[in-house]
Amino acid sequence: MARITLDNLRHSYQAAPKRDEDYALQQVDIEWQDGGAYALLGPSGCGKTTLLNIISGLLNPTQGRILFDDVDVTRHAADQRNIAQVFQFPVIYDTMTVRQNLEFPLRNRNVEPSIINQRVAEIADMLDLTDTLDTRASGLTADGKQKISLGRGLVRSDVNVIMFDEPLTVIDPHLKWVLRSKLKELHQRIGTTMIYVTHDQTEALTFADQVVVMYEGRVVQTGTPVELFERPQHTFVGHFIGSPGMNLLPCSIDAGQVLFEGIPIRTCNSPPRDAVKGETQIGVRPEFVYFSQTGLPVEVSRVDDVGRYRIVEVAHGAHRMKMLVSGEQAIPQMSPKVDFNPEFTTLYADGWAVR
Repeated sequence: MARITLDNLRHSYQAAPKRDEDYALQQVDIEWQDGGAYALLGPSGCGKTTLLNIISGLLNPTQGRILFDDVDVTRHAADQRNIAQVFQFPVIYDTMTVRQNLEFPLRNRNVEPSIINQRVAEIADMLDLTDTLDTRASGLTADGKQKISLGRGLVRSDVNVIMFDEPLTVIDPHLKWVLRSKLKELHQRIGTTMIYVTHDQTEALTFADQVVVMYEGRVVQTGTPVELFERPQHTFVGHFIGSPGMNLLPCSIDAGQVLFEGIPIRTCNSPPRDAVKGETQIGVRPEFVYFSQTGLPVEVSRVDDVGRYRIVEVAHGAHRMKMLVSGEQAIPQMSPKVDFNPEFTTLYADGWAVR
């Protein structure tokens, strides 16, 4: 296991990058503690797989360093970094049995047979592969083959880090939930540093203790699932995490007061004394919008019943916003008004939370 430090890291696929736009991965400075569970979360093309490949040694960065426990491994080949990696699609030997596939990483390192048997039995039990250990891998479904890939990544106990690159893509939805739970359980049991790459917020938030959210090649926020939900530092985080995503409304600032359509709005981050530059918006999640006696006059335009609660869409002039209302709460019919919880209402300028 290792503490991983990414120091002043940037990468471009161009030979001679000159502008920020030339970099697929903007500057990254992160330290991941030994034994932590981390996730890289973002949409396709945001740079998360590029970053993972740099950490694993499959790609040399244009700028910066990667350190494992203060040892600079930036120019070390992948096989010198003592890592395990599980890819998006199964990487197995079809001609081998399930047992032989799981044994292979250990036999390759001359591990004692008794330890091999013990580790293979543990991993097979965790992934529900025990009954198929002596079956040839070629005869398994895509789900079964990907479970072998997961097992090959997990079977070694001497690695610096285990990295997962969207490993549940080919797994059916119910099994995804089961395997996520098992991976979390395994991490808590063995304490190996793990990095999980995904575009699925549910996978990231249920697996990781700390989530790194990426957008357009840049890290926009790192935090716990609760921090990302309650305190999004970028409008993309508010939009990407949560369902429905965060409401964003244009605003202006006058004499230190945030105004939406001329109506004062309280926020958790008051405007600074200096003028706020850029496009200003207020962001508030649907969970923190509520009907009130006094507040912003709105019209109810749509109600979607999703079981335990309803998603209510309201409009103030041309501006629409969503709110979550419990199944028991009445929706006002006459002159409804809404208010925002100021503790979770944030002022943004050009997408970033104003400090």
